[in-house]
Amino acid sequence: MAEPASADPPAPDERARPAAGRWDRGWRGELGRLLEVVALVGLVVTQPLLDVLGRSPDFFLFHRADPAQILLLTALVAVVPTVPVALLGTLSRLAGRTARALTHTALIGLLLAALAVQVGRHVTPLRGVPLLLVAVLAGAAGAVAHRRWRAPGRVLRLAAAGPVAFVALFLLASPTSAVVLPRTDGGAAGTAQGSGVHPPVVMLILDELPLVSLLGADGRIDAARFPHFAELAGTSTWYRNATGVSGWTPNALPAMLTGRYPARPVAPHYSQYPDNIFTAFGGLYDIQAEESITRLCPPSRCEQPVTPEQGLGVLVQETGKLFGQVTGPTESAVDPEDSYREQTRAEAGLDAAEPVPADPKFRWDSLDDNQPARFTSFLAGLKPTPRPTLHFLHLLMPHSPWAYLPSGARYDAPEDLPNDGAGWVELARQRHLAQLGYTDRLIGETLRTLRASGLYDQALVVVTADHGVSFRPGAQGRGMDAIKAAAGEVAWVPMFIKEPRQQAGRVDDRNWEHVDLLPTVADEANIRLPWRVDGRSARQAPRTDGTKHFYDRPGEPVTFPGGVPAPPLLPTPHPLVGTEVRAGPAGGSARVADLAAFTAVDPDTGTLPALVWGDVPDRIPDGTLLAVAVNGRIGAVVPVVPADPGGRRFAALLSDDKLFHAGTNQLDVFQVATDGTLRRLALS
Repeated sequence: MAEPASADPPAPDERARPAAGRWDRGWRGELGRLLEVVALVGLVVTQPLLDVLGRSPDFFLFHRADPAQILLLTALVAVVPTVPVALLGTLSRLAGRTARALTHTALIGLLLAALAVQVGRHVTPLRGVPLLLVAVLAGAAGAVAHRRWRAPGRVLRLAAAGPVAFVALFLLASPTSAVVLPRTDGGAAGTAQGSGVHPPVVMLILDELPLVSLLGADGRIDAARFPHFAELAGTSTWYRNATGVSGWTPNALPAMLTGRYPARPVAPHYSQYPDNIFTAFGGLYDIQAEESITRLCPPSRCEQPVTPEQGLGVLVQETGKLFGQVTGPTESAVDPEDSYREQTRAEAGLDAAEPVPADPKFRWDSLDDNQPARFTSFLAGLKPTPRPTLHFLHLLMPHSPWAYLPSGARYDAPEDLPNDGAGWVELARQRHLAQLGYTDRLIGETLRTLRASGLYDQALVVVTADHGVSFRPGAQGRGMDAIKAAAGEVAWVPMFIKEPRQQAGRVDDRNWEHVDLLPTVADEANIRLPWRVDGRSARQAPRTDGTKHFYDRPGEPVTFPGGVPAPPLLPTPHPLVGTEVRAGPAGGSARVADLAAFTAVDPDTGTLPALVWGDVPDRIPDGTLLAVAVNGRIGAVVPVVPADPGGRRFAALLSDDKLFHAGTNQLDVFQVATDGTLRRLALS
């Protein structure tokens, strides 16, 4: 019998070669898909976030982020968003090659649509649903092109280097890089000027406070509404024609503290502004500085603030909010700087710095509870010391977010209430003025503490604001549109300087610009500055030129004529405000947010439901007046405003906290007829 033919098995390497080739091709294909996802997520998430954060070092300075936290946040922004997208694609392999290919194509289409939303916001006037529809079509077309041709995929794989480049630009070239990698520790110290003494210096810089908000119809400080500002004016020099140099604190405050106009868009950080008041005074003065969104005082001159770090969790949370604003199909109605809310003393876990003032107007005895933590620390340091001391505070008051009544009681408000448009501008102004009333109370606390400690008479006391804000309809805010329409509200700020031993107030209408602040304070403190300044000391002759210089962008001044602004004409309060309710028949309805808050009011907490907002049905016409009453007394009369993304809404601020009492409070909303008749609306 013939032996069977030999059937030796193939060598192991020959048998494995086809499988290895398939595995190699699959690995390379999966890597290519991952690179495409990395590229698109980098364009949709990493680039826009790091671009905004890179131009906003004040975000990190306000939240007291250290370099390690910033680096970790950068890693999270650059890496984490890619993980779930890549994981979804990888898991789809379990369903087969076809499912994997379709899933990847769908992901590419979605990411391209998200990218199209951002591009569309920059290059087209489309917003909302129309922009979404165009973006979906663009994403679908891109997905089809990606599936049909190889070129789009190759381009995306090359673009996968983008996130690395975005991170490098953020850390090495953006303004924020100075916060992560500071390169210097301050400039030269000033020297004594003549044989004069160096008085204590107390500087309180407020934020977003137009001069005109303080004025009465006669052009003087409205002493009835703002008694403590009027008290300050009565013993200091009021530079009534004073203007800030920018509507943005990261530009305005460095100009005030260096004496130089804004020249470059850099971080408000000591490494970028080594020559400033803290370095100049640091050789002759002790420094107690509480900064908010700057870090101009270097570690060699200042101890770090005692208030607690806010931590990575806050950074991630606020960055998430920013991502929604940057990538959404509509313009954000929220001012990003509204996230710069000062912690209260209670929130920061600090003990009361001072006993509650014996002020009968303050009803809830909770001023210390509501004081922002930086202010409490500032007050605690206002004491005589053997060595001259510079006491400095930049307080974000009465800057939005608006949350305080004049009494100091706090209230809650939705984040999406507009500040511009029919009905909303006046509400924004009312909330600003209410918070300014609380700020006036803080000024009173400062003056009381200075007098109680014996510092007031001997100290140089400076109270001012970095910039104002416009409430002009159609030009709300503090950018160039507002400057063009309402320079008097944006540029002109209160400016008070009480010299040592000054007893009587006076008014000086010279052309003051805020670059004059440092040279003036230095002269009063008998310190010679070791660098050239653009400003002019108040001890020098006034400028002969009345021109004002304002910088919406560093290095690009806008000029306009000076002169003391006239106070704006404020709307006359509706005659129903403050009256007892005499309601007519019931009829109609309205929905009110947080209606349950009126059933358990506890004034001792320092919080009141003082902002009432809700919506009304379509049968109530736009412009209809609504009267809002608490416990039978009308606190506000407001219009129904045209519909916006939040609905057909109304909102009313009940700024008089005497309307409320402990326990259950009765809230009523009435429709005001043209003849003055009130029709009670059923609330839900």
